[in-house]
Amino acid sequence: QVQLVESGGGLVQAGGSLRLSCAASGGIFSINDMGWYRQAPGKQRAFVARMASGGSRNYADSVRGRFTISRDNANNTVYLQMNSLKPEDTAIYYCNYRNYDGRYYGRDYWGQGTQVTVSS
Repeated sequence: QVQLVESGGGLVQAGGSLRLSCAASGGIFSINDMGWYRQAPGKQRAFVARMASGGSRNYADSVRGRFTISRDNANNTVYLQMNSLKPEDTAIYYCNYRNYDGRYYGRDYWGQGTQVTVSS
């Protein structure tokens, strides 16, 4: 299986920036999506951004233009650069890995989450 470890969360002021990282280890597959979801207290877990191993990217409308996702495939790491942060961005951010190759095609893996708090 794949293990995911997130880092980079913390407390920032509105309008500030933060960069999250997620490193994957274990049974890594060549074709996969890596991305980010977030969940605020009392709300459903929501999609934020994802990037395929082939390079394509997708963003939620709420973060488009403010957040940028990138990957370092050599190190199986995905990043989320968050700019112009708003209090509404406050949530636990979860790294997601979806396999599209091999025996475990379609399998989802999740990190433990990292807290992002944006103060007003």
